[in-house]
Amino acid sequence: MFVMIIASLSIALGFLGAFIWSVRKGHYDDDYTPSVRILFDDTSSDASKNNTKDIH
Repeated sequence: MFVMIIASLSIALGFLGAFIWSVRKGHYDDDYTPSVRILFDDTSSDASKNNTKDIH
């Protein structure tokens, strides 16, 4: 029983340490761009779609 508690606490502390490390390295800094990126028109993908239609 105590082995399971110690194992679960060590795994939880490992995940907590990984989370703190990723926050300190800046992995969660940009929270604005992904939500707005879908609103912008991507013209480069439209051009590539037109090129593939001409080939076939």
